[in-house]
Amino acid sequence: MEWQVVAIAQHDRLSSLAKPGRLATALTMIFGGQRPNPELADSRLEALRRLAVHAWHRGYSVPRAAIRAFHEAGFTIEQYETLLASISRGRAALNQGIRA
Repeated sequence: MEWQVVAIAQHDRLSSLAKPGRLATALTMIFGGQRPNPELADSRLEALRRLAVHAWHRGYSVPRAAIRAFHEAGFTIEQYETLLASISRGRAALNQGIRA
């Protein structure tokens, strides 16, 4: 399940990490619909998704708050390192035009 979240995060935009503003919330209430990337119901998996989105877009330059939330969700340093190494390999493959 966790690696599926990482794979999904590859296609999420950084904007999926932002809370919707008042205007977006009002428009959703008026016209209906959903946010394109709602947060995951499981807070542990959401912390993983958020860290993975940052890593897919920024590589090893992940905000400290995302790292802290990842650890507070119960993930270890070893899992953090494994995740970043895996995403780094995936980013390199994509940059070379290879599907990882």
